[in-house]
Amino acid sequence: MKLRFDPKDVEELTSNVKQIQDNVLEEILKENANTEYLQRFLQGATDKELFKKNVPVVTYEDVEPYIDRVANGEPSDLISGEPITAFIRSTGTSGGKVKIFPANNKYIEDMAFVFALRSFIISKHVHDAEQGKRMAFHNTLRIYNTPSGLPAASSLTFFLTSDIFKNRPSNFNTSPDEVTLCPIDRQNVYCHLLCGLVCRDEVVCMISSFACFLVRAIIFLENNWRELCSNIRSGYVSEWITDLSCRDAVSIILGGPNPKLADLIEQGCSHKSWEGIVTRIWPKTKFIQTIVTGSMAQYIPILDFYSNKLPLISPSYGSSETMFGVNMNPLCRPQDVSYTFMPNLSYFEFLPVDEGDNNEIVDLVNVKLGCFYEPLITNYSGLHRYKMGDILQVTGFYNSAPQFKFVRRKNMVISIQLEATSEDDISKALTQATRVLESSDSMLMGFTFWPDISTDPGHYVMYWEMKSKNNNGLFELDSKVLVECCCVVEESLNRLYRMNRRKLRLIGALEIRVVQQGTFDSLMDFFISLGASIAQYKTPSCINSSEALAVLENRVLARFFSDKCPPFDS
Repeated sequence: MKLRFDPKDVEELTSNVKQIQDNVLEEILKENANTEYLQRFLQGATDKELFKKNVPVVTYEDVEPYIDRVANGEPSDLISGEPITAFIRSTGTSGGKVKIFPANNKYIEDMAFVFALRSFIISKHVHDAEQGKRMAFHNTLRIYNTPSGLPAASSLTFFLTSDIFKNRPSNFNTSPDEVTLCPIDRQNVYCHLLCGLVCRDEVVCMISSFACFLVRAIIFLENNWRELCSNIRSGYVSEWITDLSCRDAVSIILGGPNPKLADLIEQGCSHKSWEGIVTRIWPKTKFIQTIVTGSMAQYIPILDFYSNKLPLISPSYGSSETMFGVNMNPLCRPQDVSYTFMPNLSYFEFLPVDEGDNNEIVDLVNVKLGCFYEPLITNYSGLHRYKMGDILQVTGFYNSAPQFKFVRRKNMVISIQLEATSEDDISKALTQATRVLESSDSMLMGFTFWPDISTDPGHYVMYWEMKSKNNNGLFELDSKVLVECCCVVEESLNRLYRMNRRKLRLIGALEIRVVQQGTFDSLMDFFISLGASIAQYKTPSCINSSEALAVLENRVLARFFSDKCPPFDS
């Protein structure tokens, strides 16, 4: 059976999952069985059962010495039968450490396949989705060289600088490639917006990797629309755009002075409220394509506000280790998003979560509906039975391909008294709190948790960055609303938290600390200074670094506490 597929083969792919998975593992083992790593366990054998019996389940710490040896110049065949051509850098925000993962050309091919597949699927659900231009806020970052001479960068950077991307048949984006390839973040965003404004009548969708980037772009527009309109009016790009190839390409898009368009955009941006600004400025926009699952769920109310509740499409699921699958029902509600795993990308196994002693590892085709699993990855570039740290729940099947909902990162749990509050718990509680904010003139722009055990008893602290819904940017903190938010969050947390809080008095009142606007940008800058990638950065749901905590603490404006214990039924 073939292992290289066209996006239109999705029915074949999802109907022959077991055979394709067996063939993928066979191909991987034939290529890698004689590597130094696998030789320890298989002695050159390629048998599936021997693989499952002898090859151990590993974490990054287990394989890091091998990866480091290749990064430092030893041959690829330590871990991979095919040459390693690059290293994918993780964000470093989940576990506090930037990791590098070996990659070869197959990784970029898989990205191209998944991107084409998700576009194909969206076109089947959104009428005329391909009959206009996409305003895509993509950027590339600096590529580092490891001591071996092999490059290291984010996965998106490698894809956007690959021949596959450069040689694609057509550019359906509003921005020329020179803007996408501009490595200076502020210039990149400015030029994306400038090109998107010039092409406003052609834009059918907005795209970014994660929801936080799209929110940042809209706020950037809110702060810089006058200068952008001045560029459109004069036909000249601002002098501070110093990337010459980017500047020249954008100048061509501008095409000379256009005062009529500048007046139209000024009128749209001058409204007191920026509610619905996306459809006001780009009236033909049909949907927003960006990840809004996991920690990105916090941005759903903000995007709803700015976009007049356009459909939010979470298109695909991937990581630095491998691509996984796509959302086959792109127009579903964000909270209902599940990703259908594609069996041709890597060999997938699953470790049951919270099932006591029953920790038997199962294949992709043997997962059970409703159960929770941690995926194990065996890929084409040297990872074998690797625990990547996400917790997923099986929500259904597309033909014989399982569909998974992202639940949380495995290590994203906070606790004061063994109550184990997960990222999913936090997300649900935050959803309830944002409903309280709907009646006010402010909205939540960013948050993170911290378990403060310096007090007696310890208590949860939420850092909130807030913003006015009105264009003047001025608003007063409403203590009554924010205290109610504290109470609602506590009421939404798990039973053990509420018991420890109300009945046993082992947890103190939940606290919200409101921080200055721009604080979460400073937090991002802090993580980037440690090596995190801006292209993949996600605000951590929970802070576990004293240095990161100091960034927040230095910008606290006000503090609010829950004024009552949450209900608890014994």
